[in-house]
Amino acid sequence: MNTIKEVWHYREMIAGLVRRDLRGRYKASFLGFLWTFINPLLQLLVYTLVFSVILRSNIEQYYIHLFVALVPWIFFASSMTGGAQCILNMKDMVKKIYFPREVLPLSSSLAAFVNMLFSFIVIFIVLIVSGRGINPVACLYLPLIMIIELILQLGMTLITAGLTVYFRDLQHILGILAQAWMYLTPVVYNIKIVPKGMLPLFYLNPMTPVIQAYRDILYSKVVPDTTTLVRSVTLGVFILVVGELIFRRVQKGFAEEL
Repeated sequence: MNTIKEVWHYREMIAGLVRRDLRGRYKASFLGFLWTFINPLLQLLVYTLVFSVILRSNIEQYYIHLFVALVPWIFFASSMTGGAQCILNMKDMVKKIYFPREVLPLSSSLAAFVNMLFSFIVIFIVLIVSGRGINPVACLYLPLIMIIELILQLGMTLITAGLTVYFRDLQHILGILAQAWMYLTPVVYNIKIVPKGMLPLFYLNPMTPVIQAYRDILYSKVVPDTTTLVRSVTLGVFILVVGELIFRRVQKGFAEEL
């Protein structure tokens, strides 16, 4: 609770860092902020080509089935890998100024989260234009799932940001880990094709219930199953607590390592 109160006192600093991140994300690029929408659309095009044309899928409107899971996954993976460097990128500030070090992973996570919210504009446009439509009642659960994913992602960023200060190779390993993790999460396929004997292992993956919930709401247009919601909340909070414990333990040596 003391950490939460202290971070809250630095909320203006967090807001400033978030604005700085969003402005600098595509600075000096020709298309600028449009990359927020172009990036997921290009990935959608590639995956749809592979799994709908080359490796054919029997899933109805597969591109929507993929898209509603791909955008949240991009947020999670890019935040985990990009957030790993948030302490290193602010090393001068960390060494010279006192503030709760959790401010940096939190601001990095929030900036990526805002970026994802803009990408969801594209999702809703695709759902409406394609004729798939939306279920307003099911969409009421969407903010809850987004917050759960943010909690989970913040926990992972706390872990990766703290450990990267000591193990610089981790920032390179995380790209490979994120790629492998995606294929162990039902992003490009349906959880129903996973053999029953392997399902318990898949449900240990904290992103599995989160992706399922997004797909229930946006693709199947149904309210997420209670079990899915409970599982996603439990895993999200667990990862956040573990992340904070690890971060608090390792942050004591940041000044010396940086």
